[in-house]
Amino acid sequence: MPAEKSLRETIGRAPESAQAYFALAALLAPHDRAGEVIPILDALLAQRPATFWALSLKAELLVGERRMAEALAVHEQLLAYKPHAAIPLMNYAHALKAVGRSDDAVTAYRASLRFAPANGFAWWGFANMRTVRLDIGDVATMMQALPAADGLSRVQLHFALGKALGDIGRYAQSFHHYEEGNRLRGALVPYDAEALDIFVRETESRLTASCLAGRKPIGPKGSGAIFIVGMPRSGSTLVEQILASHPMVEGMGELFALRNALRLGLGNDIPDADLPRCISELTDGERTRIATLYLDMVARRRETNRPCFTDKMPSNWQLAGLIHLILPDAHIIDVRRDALACCWSRFMTYFNRDTPAPTSLPDMGRQYRSYDRTMDHFHAALPGRIATVRYEDIVDDLEAVIRRLLASLALPFASDCLSFHTNPRPVHTPSALQVRTRIDRGGLTFWRNYEPWLKPLKDALA
Repeated sequence: MPAEKSLRETIGRAPESAQAYFALAALLAPHDRAGEVIPILDALLAQRPATFWALSLKAELLVGERRMAEALAVHEQLLAYKPHAAIPLMNYAHALKAVGRSDDAVTAYRASLRFAPANGFAWWGFANMRTVRLDIGDVATMMQALPAADGLSRVQLHFALGKALGDIGRYAQSFHHYEEGNRLRGALVPYDAEALDIFVRETESRLTASCLAGRKPIGPKGSGAIFIVGMPRSGSTLVEQILASHPMVEGMGELFALRNALRLGLGNDIPDADLPRCISELTDGERTRIATLYLDMVARRRETNRPCFTDKMPSNWQLAGLIHLILPDAHIIDVRRDALACCWSRFMTYFNRDTPAPTSLPDMGRQYRSYDRTMDHFHAALPGRIATVRYEDIVDDLEAVIRRLLASLALPFASDCLSFHTNPRPVHTPSALQVRTRIDRGGLTFWRNYEPWLKPLKDALA
């Protein structure tokens, strides 16, 4: 890429140009190559080890590459130079949370908030630990910070207040803050519900049973890919944590590789509404190229030689047809959860600005119905191709679900899957600490605390 060459030359001429490093990382990120900036930063840091911005960028890139032990070490270097810097403390807390060091994460979040008590990003990171309860003092501090906050920091303060007030049983006030946080996020990050409706209709029209069954299987066999799809907050992280505890499965987390491989394989950006047509018209050569690109992207992130790996990107439910066409022996697991519980859990969760997401209860229900309708279509068009796991069944009889799931994947039963909560692997989703605890039944009915305000969601779900 000409822009890449130019930025590399700029760094060569001006090795302290922070802007050039950040621009190069941003340029390479969509191609899953941002990690290539790390050795360039290392060359600078070898000469100037206390370059604060370079250490900060390196830590961010290492987290993106899922190299968490190295990322934590760089975070600690940063804090050795600037122990009272609120943002590095917050980022350190995020990393500690991902690796399950919950007590250390709490300490780091508290330290960050002492230096920047109005930082909504830190408050939401803290609140989003899920297993930690906030108290009335936290509520008072956030309420004091709220009037002066703006942008995404204000949005995240509202979500954190929703969590804190829910923790102390003040559900009406909690709902108000969740509603306001969603409203403000919707104004900053618009969501197009109509585009998803078009996508669903196009999927049903283009990726029919005859279209999918009539294409000769193509692509590499023995990939070991296990795709875990579903709505966010459906239990997909829990399913992945269970499988990643099996000695034959490597948990890879949420990968953007499939959509990136499709875009690169076709050589252009494709609007979501046009994806079904493009997928239905893929040539054999394009299918092979996309499969190869995908597996190459995954291979760069693999840390073990286990025969199977998980790709837990929930939104890949939209690409189930593509998975079938490019990876004939890949497994697809559809994780389902009670619609009201799932949608309410999503309403309580802040999603970053890069994630298109509904922000009203009616749109939450509308999107769930679109997902449900699309997956029902793929189940019918590809009989036996997609396994279904229900969150409620996991809670009711964990071992029975694990045995059925492993059998569907042609994997032997492994007792380690029963003790998934002891798995030390990094987890980068809102469920990072929840999947490190034993299953309880609280998630099945928690939404009932907010039932007086959920009629718009119930009507949308019909």
